[in-house]
Amino acid sequence: MNVFWFVPTHGDSRYLGTAEGARLVSHDYLKQVAVAADTLGYDGVLLPTGRSCEDAWVTASSLIDATRQLKFLVAVRPGLTAPTLSARMAATFDRLSGGRLLINVVTGGDPVEQESDGIFGTHKERYEISDEFIKIWREVLSKTHTGGETDFDGKHLRVKGAKALYPPIQAPYPPLYFGGSSDEAIDLAAEQMDVYLTWGEPPAAVAEKIKRVRERAAKAGRTLRFGIRLHVIVRETNEAAWRAADELISRLDDETIAKAQANFARMDSEGQRRMAALHGGRRDKLEVSPNLWAGVGLVRGGAGTALVGDGETVAARMKEYADLGIDTFILSGYPHLEESYRFAEHVFPLLPRPQKATLPGFNLTGPFGEIVGNTLVPKGSEAKSAEVKCKAKAKAKPKADAKHDLRVAES
Repeated sequence: MNVFWFVPTHGDSRYLGTAEGARLVSHDYLKQVAVAADTLGYDGVLLPTGRSCEDAWVTASSLIDATRQLKFLVAVRPGLTAPTLSARMAATFDRLSGGRLLINVVTGGDPVEQESDGIFGTHKERYEISDEFIKIWREVLSKTHTGGETDFDGKHLRVKGAKALYPPIQAPYPPLYFGGSSDEAIDLAAEQMDVYLTWGEPPAAVAEKIKRVRERAAKAGRTLRFGIRLHVIVRETNEAAWRAADELISRLDDETIAKAQANFARMDSEGQRRMAALHGGRRDKLEVSPNLWAGVGLVRGGAGTALVGDGETVAARMKEYADLGIDTFILSGYPHLEESYRFAEHVFPLLPRPQKATLPGFNLTGPFGEIVGNTLVPKGSEAKSAEVKCKAKAKAKPKADAKHDLRVAES
Protein backbone atom coordinates (compact mmCIF):
# COMPACT_ATOMS: atom_id res chain seq x y z
CA MET A 1 0.00 0.00 0.00
CA ASN A 2 1.54 3.30 -1.14
CA VAL A 3 0.44 6.37 0.84
CA PHE A 4 1.03 9.89 -0.48
CA TRP A 5 0.37 13.26 1.14
CA PHE A 6 -0.47 16.64 -0.42
CA VAL A 7 1.40 19.96 -0.68
CA PRO A 8 -1.25 22.74 -0.38
CA THR A 9 0.08 25.23 -2.93
CA HIS A 10 -3.37 26.88 -3.06
CA GLY A 11 -3.21 27.77 0.65
CA ASP A 12 -4.22 25.94 3.80
CA SER A 13 -7.29 26.21 6.02
CA ARG A 14 -8.62 25.38 9.43
CA TYR A 15 -12.19 26.23 8.42
CA LEU A 16 -13.36 25.80 4.83
CA GLY A 17 -14.75 28.81 3.02
CA THR A 18 -13.31 31.51 5.31
CA ALA A 19 -9.99 33.22 6.01
CA GLU A 20 -10.34 32.48 9.71
CA GLY A 21 -7.42 30.32 10.80
CA ALA A 22 -6.14 30.24 7.21
CA ARG A 23 -2.47 30.02 6.27
CA LEU A 24 -0.69 31.98 3.59
CA VAL A 25 1.25 30.01 1.01
CA SER A 26 4.94 30.47 1.71
CA HIS A 27 7.99 28.42 0.90
CA ASP A 28 8.68 27.93 4.60
CA TYR A 29 5.24 26.42 5.20
CA LEU A 30 5.27 24.22 2.09
CA LYS A 31 8.70 22.99 3.12
CA GLN A 32 7.35 22.15 6.60
CA VAL A 33 4.63 20.00 5.03
CA ALA A 34 7.04 18.26 2.65
CA VAL A 35 9.67 17.58 5.32
CA ALA A 36 6.98 16.24 7.66
CA ALA A 37 5.75 13.87 4.95
CA ASP A 38 9.30 12.76 4.22
CA THR A 39 10.18 12.17 7.87
CA LEU A 40 6.91 10.46 8.75
CA GLY A 41 7.34 7.91 5.99
CA TYR A 42 4.86 8.95 3.30
CA ASP A 43 5.85 7.59 -0.09
CA GLY A 44 5.32 10.83 -1.96
CA VAL A 45 3.39 14.07 -2.28
CA LEU A 46 0.96 15.39 -4.86
CA LEU A 47 1.28 19.00 -5.99
CA PRO A 48 -1.93 20.42 -7.52
CA THR A 49 -2.08 22.47 -10.69
CA GLY A 50 -4.18 25.34 -12.04
CA ARG A 51 -4.39 29.08 -11.71
CA SER A 52 -5.54 28.77 -8.09
CA CYS A 53 -2.18 27.21 -7.16
CA GLU A 54 1.46 28.16 -7.11
CA ASP A 55 3.22 26.46 -10.00
CA ALA A 56 3.72 22.75 -9.29
CA TRP A 57 7.07 22.40 -11.07
CA VAL A 58 8.72 25.40 -9.45
CA THR A 59 7.44 24.37 -6.03
CA ALA A 60 8.50 20.75 -6.37
CA SER A 61 11.95 21.76 -7.60
CA SER A 62 12.39 24.01 -4.58
CA LEU A 63 11.69 21.06 -2.26
CA ILE A 64 14.13 18.52 -3.74
CA ASP A 65 16.97 19.45 -1.45
CA ALA A 66 14.75 19.67 1.64
CA THR A 67 13.69 16.01 1.33
CA ARG A 68 15.47 12.69 1.04
CA GLN A 69 13.11 9.86 0.13
CA LEU A 70 9.92 11.66 -0.86
CA LYS A 71 8.64 11.30 -4.43
CA PHE A 72 6.94 14.22 -6.17
CA LEU A 73 3.77 13.69 -8.21
CA VAL A 74 3.92 16.76 -10.46
CA ALA A 75 1.35 17.83 -13.03
CA VAL A 76 1.83 17.97 -16.78
CA ARG A 77 -0.85 20.04 -18.55
CA PRO A 78 -1.05 19.05 -22.25
CA GLY A 79 -1.48 22.17 -24.34
CA LEU A 80 0.27 24.56 -21.93
CA THR A 81 3.79 23.58 -23.02
CA ALA A 82 5.32 21.70 -25.92
CA PRO A 83 5.64 17.96 -25.25
CA THR A 84 9.38 18.10 -25.98
CA LEU A 85 9.98 20.88 -23.42
CA SER A 86 7.86 18.99 -20.91
CA ALA A 87 9.92 15.85 -21.53
CA ARG A 88 13.19 17.70 -20.93
CA MET A 89 11.79 19.22 -17.73
CA ALA A 90 10.79 15.77 -16.51
CA ALA A 91 14.18 14.28 -17.31
CA THR A 92 15.99 17.12 -15.53
CA PHE A 93 13.82 16.88 -12.42
CA ASP A 94 14.21 13.11 -12.29
CA ARG A 95 17.99 13.38 -12.56
CA LEU A 96 18.37 16.18 -10.02
CA SER A 97 16.05 14.48 -7.52
CA GLY A 98 17.68 11.08 -7.80
CA GLY A 99 14.77 9.41 -9.56
CA ARG A 100 11.96 10.82 -7.41
CA LEU A 101 9.62 12.17 -10.09
CA LEU A 102 6.12 10.92 -10.86
CA ILE A 103 3.93 12.57 -13.50
CA ASN A 104 0.27 13.51 -13.01
CA VAL A 105 -1.30 14.09 -16.42
CA VAL A 106 -4.07 16.71 -16.07
CA THR A 107 -6.20 17.41 -19.11
CA GLY A 108 -8.38 19.88 -17.19
CA GLY A 109 -12.13 20.17 -16.89
CA ASP A 110 -12.85 23.90 -16.58
CA PRO A 111 -13.35 25.52 -20.02
CA VAL A 112 -13.17 29.04 -18.55
CA GLU A 113 -9.75 28.40 -17.00
CA GLN A 114 -8.58 26.57 -20.11
CA GLU A 115 -9.51 29.49 -22.35
CA SER A 116 -7.76 31.94 -20.03
CA ASP A 117 -4.61 29.89 -20.64
CA GLY A 118 -5.14 29.98 -24.39
CA ILE A 119 -6.51 26.45 -24.70
CA PHE A 120 -9.69 26.35 -26.80
CA GLY A 121 -11.58 23.34 -27.96
CA THR A 122 -14.22 20.89 -26.93
CA HIS A 123 -13.87 18.26 -24.23
CA LYS A 124 -13.20 15.67 -26.93
CA GLU A 125 -10.56 17.82 -28.63
CA ARG A 126 -8.70 18.41 -25.36
CA TYR A 127 -8.40 14.67 -24.88
CA GLU A 128 -7.18 14.29 -28.47
CA ILE A 129 -4.45 16.83 -27.70
CA SER A 130 -3.58 15.00 -24.48
CA ASP A 131 -3.34 11.72 -26.35
CA GLU A 132 -0.93 13.13 -28.94
CA PHE A 133 1.04 15.04 -26.30
CA ILE A 134 1.69 11.94 -24.19
CA LYS A 135 2.60 9.82 -27.20
CA ILE A 136 5.32 12.34 -28.11
CA TRP A 137 6.41 12.77 -24.48
CA ARG A 138 6.75 9.02 -23.91
CA GLU A 139 8.65 8.39 -27.12
CA VAL A 140 11.06 11.28 -26.65
CA LEU A 141 11.98 10.15 -23.14
CA SER A 142 12.14 6.48 -24.09
CA LYS A 143 14.61 7.29 -26.85
CA THR A 144 16.88 9.34 -24.56
CA HIS A 145 18.32 6.01 -23.40
CA THR A 146 19.38 5.06 -26.93
CA GLY A 147 19.97 8.46 -28.55
CA GLY A 148 17.06 8.20 -30.97
CA GLU A 149 14.85 10.92 -32.43
CA THR A 150 11.06 11.22 -32.70
CA ASP A 151 8.89 12.22 -35.65
CA PHE A 152 5.17 12.64 -35.11
CA ASP A 153 2.49 14.10 -37.36
CA GLY A 154 -0.88 14.19 -35.61
CA LYS A 155 -4.17 16.02 -35.88
CA HIS A 156 -3.13 18.67 -33.33
CA LEU A 157 0.60 18.25 -32.70
CA ARG A 158 3.63 17.74 -34.91
CA VAL A 159 7.35 17.31 -34.21
CA LYS A 160 10.30 16.39 -36.43
CA GLY A 161 13.61 15.10 -35.11
CA ALA A 162 12.55 15.66 -31.50
CA LYS A 163 15.00 14.46 -28.89
CA ALA A 164 16.30 15.01 -25.37
CA LEU A 165 19.99 14.49 -24.64
CA TYR A 166 19.77 13.72 -20.93
CA PRO A 167 17.77 10.61 -19.99
CA PRO A 168 15.71 10.36 -16.82
CA ILE A 169 16.98 7.99 -14.13
CA GLN A 170 13.72 6.03 -14.28
CA ALA A 171 13.53 4.02 -17.48
CA PRO A 172 11.94 4.39 -19.88
CA TYR A 173 10.37 7.47 -18.22
CA PRO A 174 8.87 8.51 -14.86
CA PRO A 175 5.52 6.72 -14.26
CA LEU A 176 2.38 8.40 -15.57
CA TYR A 177 -0.62 8.91 -13.26
CA PHE A 178 -3.96 10.05 -14.62
CA GLY A 179 -7.56 10.50 -13.53
CA GLY A 180 -10.79 11.03 -15.43
CA SER A 181 -14.26 9.52 -15.54
CA SER A 182 -15.43 10.23 -19.09
CA ASP A 183 -15.18 7.66 -21.88
CA GLU A 184 -12.39 9.71 -23.49
CA ALA A 185 -10.46 9.77 -20.21
CA ILE A 186 -10.77 6.03 -19.70
CA ASP A 187 -9.60 5.38 -23.25
CA LEU A 188 -6.54 7.58 -22.69
CA ALA A 189 -5.74 5.94 -19.37
CA ALA A 190 -6.09 2.43 -20.76
CA GLU A 191 -3.85 3.09 -23.75
CA GLN A 192 -1.04 5.18 -22.27
CA MET A 193 -0.99 5.58 -18.48
CA ASP A 194 0.62 3.53 -15.72
CA VAL A 195 -1.64 4.37 -12.77
CA TYR A 196 -5.33 5.27 -13.01
CA LEU A 197 -6.58 7.59 -10.26
CA THR A 198 -10.15 8.06 -9.06
CA TRP A 199 -11.56 10.58 -6.67
CA GLY A 200 -13.06 9.21 -3.47
CA GLU A 201 -16.41 7.83 -4.52
CA PRO A 202 -18.25 5.09 -2.57
CA PRO A 203 -16.62 1.67 -2.97
CA ALA A 204 -19.30 0.33 -5.34
CA ALA A 205 -18.79 3.23 -7.74
CA VAL A 206 -15.00 2.85 -7.54
CA ALA A 207 -15.30 -0.87 -8.26
CA GLU A 208 -17.40 -0.16 -11.35
CA LYS A 209 -14.87 2.38 -12.61
CA ILE A 210 -11.91 0.05 -12.06
CA LYS A 211 -13.76 -2.66 -13.97
CA ARG A 212 -14.28 -0.32 -16.93
CA VAL A 213 -10.62 0.69 -17.02
CA ARG A 214 -9.37 -2.88 -16.69
CA GLU A 215 -11.59 -4.10 -19.52
CA ARG A 216 -10.55 -1.25 -21.78
CA ALA A 217 -6.84 -1.75 -20.96
CA ALA A 218 -7.13 -5.48 -21.66
CA LYS A 219 -8.34 -4.70 -25.18
CA ALA A 220 -5.15 -2.68 -25.67
CA GLY A 221 -3.05 -5.51 -24.24
CA ARG A 222 -2.11 -3.50 -21.16
CA THR A 223 -2.54 -3.58 -17.38
CA LEU A 224 -2.64 -0.63 -15.02
CA ARG A 225 -2.29 0.02 -11.31
CA PHE A 226 -4.96 1.99 -9.45
CA GLY A 227 -4.98 4.83 -6.96
CA ILE A 228 -7.51 6.97 -5.11
CA ARG A 229 -7.51 10.62 -4.02
CA LEU A 230 -9.10 11.28 -0.61
CA HIS A 231 -9.06 13.67 2.30
CA VAL A 232 -8.80 12.26 5.82
CA ILE A 233 -10.06 13.41 9.22
CA VAL A 234 -8.50 11.13 11.84
CA ARG A 235 -8.84 11.49 15.60
CA GLU A 236 -8.48 9.23 18.63
CA THR A 237 -12.20 8.37 18.58
CA ASN A 238 -14.89 8.26 15.91
CA GLU A 239 -16.90 10.85 17.84
CA ALA A 240 -13.97 13.27 17.90
CA ALA A 241 -13.39 12.76 14.16
CA TRP A 242 -17.01 13.57 13.30
CA ARG A 243 -16.87 16.66 15.51
CA ALA A 244 -13.77 17.75 13.59
CA ALA A 245 -15.61 17.24 10.29
CA ASP A 246 -18.49 19.41 11.48
CA GLU A 247 -16.02 22.01 12.72
CA LEU A 248 -14.29 22.15 9.34
CA ILE A 249 -17.46 23.53 7.69
CA SER A 250 -18.80 25.36 10.74
CA ARG A 251 -17.91 28.80 9.31
CA LEU A 252 -19.24 27.99 5.85
CA ASP A 253 -22.35 29.92 4.79
CA ASP A 254 -24.96 28.91 2.23
CA GLU A 255 -24.09 31.74 -0.15
CA THR A 256 -20.49 30.54 -0.44
CA ILE A 257 -21.66 26.98 -1.08
CA ALA A 258 -24.07 28.14 -3.79
CA LYS A 259 -21.36 30.18 -5.56
CA ALA A 260 -18.92 27.29 -5.47
CA GLN A 261 -21.47 24.81 -6.80
CA ALA A 262 -22.40 27.20 -9.62
CA ASN A 263 -18.73 27.35 -10.64
CA PHE A 264 -18.46 23.57 -10.62
CA ALA A 265 -21.65 23.23 -12.69
CA ARG A 266 -20.13 25.16 -15.61
CA MET A 267 -17.34 22.61 -15.96
CA ASP A 268 -17.40 19.79 -18.46
CA SER A 269 -15.57 17.39 -16.14
CA GLU A 270 -17.43 14.11 -15.62
CA GLY A 271 -15.46 13.52 -12.43
CA GLN A 272 -16.52 16.89 -11.02
CA ARG A 273 -20.14 16.15 -11.91
CA ARG A 274 -19.93 12.86 -10.03
CA MET A 275 -18.41 14.59 -6.99
CA ALA A 276 -21.17 17.22 -6.92
CA ALA A 277 -23.88 14.58 -7.30
CA LEU A 278 -22.78 12.90 -4.06
CA HIS A 279 -24.11 15.75 -1.92
CA GLY A 280 -26.13 18.00 -4.25
CA GLY A 281 -24.89 21.06 -2.36
CA ARG A 282 -26.81 20.00 0.78
CA ARG A 283 -25.37 19.86 4.28
CA ASP A 284 -27.78 17.21 5.55
CA LYS A 285 -26.61 14.33 3.32
CA LEU A 286 -22.86 14.43 3.57
CA GLU A 287 -22.07 10.88 4.72
CA VAL A 288 -22.39 9.28 1.30
CA SER A 289 -21.02 5.89 2.36
CA PRO A 290 -19.96 4.59 5.78
CA ASN A 291 -17.31 7.04 7.06
CA LEU A 292 -17.05 8.70 3.63
CA TRP A 293 -17.96 12.38 4.07
CA ALA A 294 -18.59 14.76 1.16
CA GLY A 295 -18.40 18.02 3.12
CA VAL A 296 -15.11 19.11 1.55
CA GLY A 297 -16.74 19.08 -1.89
CA LEU A 298 -19.26 21.73 -0.87
CA VAL A 299 -16.66 24.36 -1.79
CA ARG A 300 -13.56 22.54 -3.00
CA GLY A 301 -13.20 21.48 -6.61
CA GLY A 302 -11.74 18.12 -7.52
CA ALA A 303 -11.42 15.62 -4.70
CA GLY A 304 -14.27 16.42 -2.32
CA THR A 305 -14.63 13.48 0.04
CA ALA A 306 -12.91 12.52 3.28
CA LEU A 307 -12.56 9.34 5.30
CA VAL A 308 -13.66 10.20 8.84
CA GLY A 309 -12.98 8.19 11.97
CA ASP A 310 -10.45 6.85 14.42
CA GLY A 311 -7.35 5.04 13.20
CA GLU A 312 -8.93 1.60 13.11
CA THR A 313 -11.98 2.83 11.21
CA VAL A 314 -10.02 4.75 8.58
CA ALA A 315 -7.61 1.85 8.09
CA ALA A 316 -10.56 -0.54 7.63
CA ARG A 317 -12.13 1.71 4.98
CA MET A 318 -8.80 1.99 3.17
CA LYS A 319 -8.50 -1.78 3.15
CA GLU A 320 -11.95 -1.99 1.56
CA TYR A 321 -10.66 0.12 -1.34
CA ALA A 322 -7.46 -1.92 -1.44
CA ASP A 323 -9.54 -5.07 -1.85
CA LEU A 324 -10.97 -3.53 -5.03
CA GLY A 325 -7.47 -3.17 -6.49
CA ILE A 326 -6.37 0.23 -5.17
CA ASP A 327 -2.70 0.23 -4.17
CA THR A 328 -1.98 3.98 -3.99
CA PHE A 329 -3.75 6.39 -1.62
CA ILE A 330 -3.19 10.11 -2.16
CA LEU A 331 -4.40 11.82 0.99
CA SER A 332 -4.73 15.28 2.51
CA GLY A 333 -6.35 16.94 5.50
CA TYR A 334 -6.84 20.29 7.15
CA PRO A 335 -4.54 21.84 8.19
CA HIS A 336 -2.16 19.74 6.15
CA LEU A 337 0.78 19.87 8.53
CA GLU A 338 -1.11 18.71 11.61
CA GLU A 339 -3.23 16.15 9.79
CA SER A 340 -0.14 14.54 8.26
CA TYR A 341 1.03 13.75 11.79
CA ARG A 342 -2.39 12.58 12.99
CA PHE A 343 -2.75 10.17 10.11
CA ALA A 344 0.77 8.81 10.43
CA GLU A 345 0.43 8.27 14.17
CA HIS A 346 -3.06 6.72 14.16
CA VAL A 347 -3.21 4.85 10.84
CA PHE A 348 0.26 3.96 9.56
CA PRO A 349 0.81 1.21 12.16
CA LEU A 350 -2.43 -0.46 11.01
CA LEU A 351 -1.70 -0.57 7.28
CA PRO A 352 -0.01 -3.35 5.28
CA ARG A 353 3.03 -1.31 4.32
CA PRO A 354 6.67 -1.07 5.40
CA GLN A 355 7.32 1.40 8.20
CA LYS A 356 9.62 4.03 6.72
CA ALA A 357 10.29 6.38 9.63
CA THR A 358 14.00 5.55 9.54
CA LEU A 359 15.65 8.16 7.37
CA PRO A 360 19.44 8.23 7.48
CA GLY A 361 20.41 9.85 10.75
CA PHE A 362 16.91 9.52 12.21
CA ASN A 363 17.32 8.56 15.88
CA LEU A 364 15.05 5.78 17.14
CA THR A 365 16.90 5.10 20.38
CA GLY A 366 16.53 8.28 22.44
CA PRO A 367 13.73 9.29 24.82
CA PHE A 368 10.35 9.55 23.09
CA GLY A 369 8.25 12.58 23.99
CA GLU A 370 8.94 15.64 26.11
CA ILE A 371 10.92 15.06 29.31
CA VAL A 372 8.55 15.31 32.29
CA GLY A 373 9.48 17.57 35.21
CA ASN A 374 12.95 18.18 33.70
CA THR A 375 14.32 14.74 34.65
CA LEU A 376 11.67 12.04 34.09
CA VAL A 377 11.63 10.15 30.80
CA PRO A 378 8.03 9.66 29.50
CA LYS A 379 6.53 6.36 30.57
CA GLY A 380 7.22 3.54 28.14
CA SER A 381 10.17 5.28 26.47
CA GLU A 382 12.89 3.24 28.18
CA ALA A 383 11.34 -0.07 27.14
CA LYS A 384 10.88 1.09 23.55
CA SER A 385 14.46 2.33 23.31
CA ALA A 386 15.80 -0.89 24.83
CA GLU A 387 13.79 -3.03 22.44
CA VAL A 388 15.09 -1.10 19.42
CA LYS A 389 18.67 -1.51 20.66
CA CYS A 390 18.20 -5.21 21.30
CA LYS A 391 16.74 -5.82 17.87
CA ALA A 392 19.77 -4.09 16.34
CA LYS A 393 22.10 -6.28 18.41
CA ALA A 394 20.19 -9.41 17.40
CA LYS A 395 21.63 -9.25 13.90
CA ALA A 396 25.17 -9.62 15.25
CA LYS A 397 24.55 -12.03 18.18
CA PRO A 398 23.81 -15.74 18.47
CA LYS A 399 20.06 -16.40 18.58
CA ALA A 400 20.10 -17.41 22.25
CA ASP A 401 21.69 -14.14 23.34
CA ALA A 402 19.39 -12.07 21.13
CA LYS A 403 16.30 -13.74 22.56
CA HIS A 404 17.60 -13.13 26.08
CA ASP A 405 18.07 -9.41 25.37
CA LEU A 406 14.59 -9.09 23.91
CA ARG A 407 13.07 -10.83 26.94
CA VAL A 408 14.89 -8.35 29.19
CA ALA A 409 13.59 -5.40 27.15
CA GLU A 410 10.01 -6.71 27.19
CA SER A 411 10.14 -7.28 30.95
